[in-house]
Amino acid sequence: MATHRLDVLLRHDAAAETDDLAAEAARALGIGRAKISAVRLTKKALDARRRLGAPMWRMTLDVEVSGALGKVRKDVDLRPVPPPPARLESPLAPPGRSRVVVVGAGPAGLFAAWHLAERGAQVVLVERGKPVETRARDFGQFRGRGILDPESNLCFGEGGAGTYSDGKLYTRTKSPLVPEVMERLVEVGAPPRILIDARPHIGTNVLFRMLKSLRAKLIALGVDIRWQTRVEKLLLDGQRVRGVETNHGAIEAERVVLAMGHSARDTFEALLAQGVPMEPKPFALGVRIEHPQSLIDAGQYHVGPPRPDSLPPADYHLTHDARGRGVYSFCMCPGGMIVPTATEAGTVVVNGMSTATRGSPFANSGLVAQIELADLEREGYGTGPLAGAHFQLALEKKAYEEGGKNYRAPAMMAADLVARKASGQLAATHFRPGLTPSDLGAVLPPFVLDALRDGLGKFDRQIPGYASREANLIAVESRTSSPVRIPRDDRTLEVLTFPGLHVAGEGPGYAGGIASAAVDGLRAAHAVLEALAV
Repeated sequence: MATHRLDVLLRHDAAAETDDLAAEAARALGIGRAKISAVRLTKKALDARRRLGAPMWRMTLDVEVSGALGKVRKDVDLRPVPPPPARLESPLAPPGRSRVVVVGAGPAGLFAAWHLAERGAQVVLVERGKPVETRARDFGQFRGRGILDPESNLCFGEGGAGTYSDGKLYTRTKSPLVPEVMERLVEVGAPPRILIDARPHIGTNVLFRMLKSLRAKLIALGVDIRWQTRVEKLLLDGQRVRGVETNHGAIEAERVVLAMGHSARDTFEALLAQGVPMEPKPFALGVRIEHPQSLIDAGQYHVGPPRPDSLPPADYHLTHDARGRGVYSFCMCPGGMIVPTATEAGTVVVNGMSTATRGSPFANSGLVAQIELADLEREGYGTGPLAGAHFQLALEKKAYEEGGKNYRAPAMMAADLVARKASGQLAATHFRPGLTPSDLGAVLPPFVLDALRDGLGKFDRQIPGYASREANLIAVESRTSSPVRIPRDDRTLEVLTFPGLHVAGEGPGYAGGIASAAVDGLRAAHAVLEALAV
């Protein structure tokens, strides 16, 4: 008996039951169906390239075969089945001196706390926001009535900014810990399909249930979770970190893991005042673009409308070099909605989210241009560690002013931006608290607008109608990634000039999404356990 790994192509409307896959594998291997004793689907990806004629499912199969293979089809790539990935093995925390404070209950902080507690550490998890139940009510107040809670919103609270997103789990990181992250997510309620989907997503509604399950698991492991607890400074013995000072008092610890998100500007200010090293880093900024989902389906699948039931709502990833400046789509949400994401009063920020079914009639994505450090200096924000954060905040305040000072977002049609003339008209939208027709030149600097305009011209050729009057551009999408990096040791993830302080995740500048942040949280936990074991 031998097991082979191979890829097969199936029509988008073909069944994908195991028996059908076994028959397809038998044809690919030139053998009878009876010789196949087992088939396991290990990867599934939709290939909608025009040259195929129609969308196809590209599936990777592990096939158990008795006897010799027949005449294998020329288009079949056979390769050995790799061993299953091993779980992260870390030292056990020593009894009596293993208290660790984890700051932030986003993916990095949750996964760090999870692994630390499994290995016997005494974990205190502090989060400035609230659990998902009350956080959801606060979000409803903001979206429905324009009442912002600066401590409980789409960025602060259980699950971090990723809670209100598409729940996308695909990542460019090649870390061997990615499979473990996926398996752990399934343990707390993620659908098992995330283990095989090439571009897995969960959806905000499912994330809510998963976070409650993970919370229960952490509590059962002994984690002390403290909500509405904001870190105000580090406790120091010389330069040695001995815990944190919060708005509810001091928490002493052997080690601290900083896993706050990219929007914790006041925390960055406080750490910088204590001398924690920081440096500015490039990021991206622009707008959210919103289309009818049917427009994206037609442009990507080249079938319909309507979209066949056998196909999911189409997504896209678009990139362009606008005379040396990168322009690209970011965090694309098929069948989703655009949501208000401000964390400070008097600012407007937007992002995208969707449910597991991706059932909205609208598609949206960030449409952003790369911001380099030279841009910040030229625009008058200097070269300091928080130059990018100050630039973001200034544009968010402009968006608030231009939107009408009531958390409505300024917007214009994509066709108007391309034509360089604001018509005062907008396409249909589901955005709440609402849109204000605007000239985005009042919000975004010319170098950003020029790059977006250049990108829209190319993207409209790739997806017909992308830059049409059916598309709204909604400002401002400014929280794509952290504008700050806290330098750390590559192996220990420790800030070398502040022993005992480990940093992880999006906020300190080392991740870009749920999966990569979770991986970084596991790495930080492992590093802490190794340090405690010495």
